[in-house]
Amino acid sequence: METRHYGQTGVSVSKYCFGAMMFGPMGNTDEAECIGMLHTALDGGVNFVDTADAYSRGVSEEIVGKALAGRRDDVVLATKAYIPMSRDPNHQGGSRRWLIKAVEDSLRRLDTDYIDLYQLHRRDHTLDLDESLSALGQLQRDGKIRYAGMSATPAEWIVEARHISDARGHVRIRSEQVLYNLFARSIESDVLPACQRLGIGVMTYGPLNSGWLTGKYTRDDGIPDGSRGDRMGDRGDRWDLERSENQRKFDLLDRFSELCDAAGLPMSHVAHAWAAEHPAVSSVIIGPRTPEQLDDALASANVHLDADMLDALDGLVAPGTGVDAADTLRMEPQLDAVARRRP
Repeated sequence: METRHYGQTGVSVSKYCFGAMMFGPMGNTDEAECIGMLHTALDGGVNFVDTADAYSRGVSEEIVGKALAGRRDDVVLATKAYIPMSRDPNHQGGSRRWLIKAVEDSLRRLDTDYIDLYQLHRRDHTLDLDESLSALGQLQRDGKIRYAGMSATPAEWIVEARHISDARGHVRIRSEQVLYNLFARSIESDVLPACQRLGIGVMTYGPLNSGWLTGKYTRDDGIPDGSRGDRMGDRGDRWDLERSENQRKFDLLDRFSELCDAAGLPMSHVAHAWAAEHPAVSSVIIGPRTPEQLDDALASANVHLDADMLDALDGLVAPGTGVDAADTLRMEPQLDAVARRRP
């Protein structure tokens, strides 16, 4: 599998990163099957693995740790912290207190002495970013992490983090993990250019737009049982297929399917390949729940889209735009009605 430089870290990572969010109760409860999938990915040339403490409340990290036994040093291992791990209000966020405890918990679950890339899963709006950067720097000096990163971060905060780090002598953020797919392109106008200018490595997630870009959701049949939409359908109205945004997705999928058929490629292969074409993207996270999904993703690893195909896809969703604002998955409390209208 193709490898690429990860920003200006000097580290080379595979074009695809294995995302383990589906390991455990959130997705696949068959531990042996999960371990087998990760081994298949490693054997297929993947050297980059991403998980998080919040994925199945630590179970994902535990499975990843077991799967990497004997192969740890050959893998660039990434995990994250921020999302609540218990009802204790201090078992979450980006405080020094929590990050120092959270990294110890992750190291234990992953059965490793160090984490290559430790990421703030989200920005903690309740504190000065200096607090988190200072803690991450301490973890790096202690040898517990090699690099620090962030996830789902607006461009202005990426720049703010660099300014704070340089002004106060903290660790620099070297990685951004961000949603990116043909239906969600807004980061092309700000986040990706910022990362390019600052030499920040980019790993993207959601290349299939939660399954939309595989064609599994249709106007006639709706959301199939067992799909991401079925499992996540009770989380707000994002999965209401009557929404205008989802109706537009159906319209676009008709044209997307025609382009894929003309190219002789499955829709999922084009979606994966498209996400990897942007020059700012170092690695695309594939997050299979089943061995069949993994096999399909790996089969697309050598697919490259020519200029005509890329131009045609730009005609579906213009660069720097998106179909549904709900797809960004950012936490933006400043947009809550009360925050907007009252002091």
